[in-house]
Amino acid sequence: MTAALTPSLTPSLADTITRRFAAKRRMAFAIPAAILAYLIYAAISFDVAGLVQRARFDNAAILLGDFWSHKTHVTRENRTGNLTVAIEGEAKGTYPEGMLPDWVTVAGDVTTIDLGTGHIVTYDDAGARMVVPGYGTIDIRPEGGRPVLTAPEPIPDWISVAENRIGVTTPAGRFTYTRSKVETFKYEAGWELWFFTLDSPFYGKSFAELATLATVGDRVDPDRMNIGYMVSEFWTNRMWRHGDVAWAIFETILMAFLGTMTAAIVALPLGFLAARNFMPLGPLRFAVRRFFDFIRGVDGLIWTIILSRAFGPGPMTGAIAIAITDAGTFGKTFSEALENIDEKQVEGIRSTGANATLRARFGVIPQITPILLSQVLYYLESNTRSATVIGAIVGGGIGLLLTQAIITQKDWEEVAYYMVLIILMVMAMDSLSGWLRRKLIKGE
Repeated sequence: MTAALTPSLTPSLADTITRRFAAKRRMAFAIPAAILAYLIYAAISFDVAGLVQRARFDNAAILLGDFWSHKTHVTRENRTGNLTVAIEGEAKGTYPEGMLPDWVTVAGDVTTIDLGTGHIVTYDDAGARMVVPGYGTIDIRPEGGRPVLTAPEPIPDWISVAENRIGVTTPAGRFTYTRSKVETFKYEAGWELWFFTLDSPFYGKSFAELATLATVGDRVDPDRMNIGYMVSEFWTNRMWRHGDVAWAIFETILMAFLGTMTAAIVALPLGFLAARNFMPLGPLRFAVRRFFDFIRGVDGLIWTIILSRAFGPGPMTGAIAIAITDAGTFGKTFSEALENIDEKQVEGIRSTGANATLRARFGVIPQITPILLSQVLYYLESNTRSATVIGAIVGGGIGLLLTQAIITQKDWEEVAYYMVLIILMVMAMDSLSGWLRRKLIKGE
């Protein structure tokens, strides 16, 4: 009878297998097609084509150049004739009287600026002019209080002409003329004044000269050693503020450490209340779990904004925001780890007559310690990066300095400096976290 039924079942089974293979084949094409359709929809919704058309790649190139180079401003006030040469246009980087870079020459009322490769800018009583090799002379003179341009036709697109402003952008530098002033910008590689400012006695000296002064040279200041004087001049550098930056880095790391450790200390006992095998009261367990969901469901930045209104700005506010967010995550992770322990080890401790505290100390904690340490160290590393963003909101740490530099829209070399420090800080915390993980968990 079985043999008689087999032939009648075989076609049905073959049809079922064929249909399933066909469905999987359709699904294999349908999923990529759905993803592609979504990407096309997103591109249209966010107007990616319009965004590309509006992009100013020339501005992006200038921005990237500002990251790794500095520019010196040579500015003449048209009303008074006062000439100022300043690195990044800052008062702290202004060349003192009688001290000018070798590419700026002043002879009476005539200032000559050699931008290199034959690009020469001249300021005089008649106005200003710029010689551009391969193009000619761009001459600007004030008439009726407004700048008037005289240049070879046709005017190229790297010369912008407006009613009250004329700008010239060349690979050698930039030049602008307005009613109030004429200004030339020369870009040079490197972060100028990073070690010493212009008013420092060590500015402009080579490394060999500095090494000689630090070891066997005569004292610049009779009251202190040269090496200590150099360190002081570097640490109190008014342009780069290395001392303030170091303190900001310390604040950022402290913010992450306090927030992470506080969250772990708070979450561990609450994790026992949320674990099914340790808390038999269902309503209490449910309430603790929903509490974890609530505090971790609100993003850390939202907690930061709320707490900054409640407690005011400061690094401690950022640490509290990190602690609140991570307490929810740790609580969920710790409770799940507690629910998956080996009960046999706990029963062995119970058989000795140990109370609940001793059972938790010797039967539970050793089992979940690797998970606890792994999670805490990972979040400590992650929060070091997050503390940068939180610090920008609460006004503390390296995030505050980074935000201030971005807001100015001109201190992009400082932005690059802070970004490098943040990356190095995260790398250092990653290495430290890995070392601690090997020491505490693996015992290496």
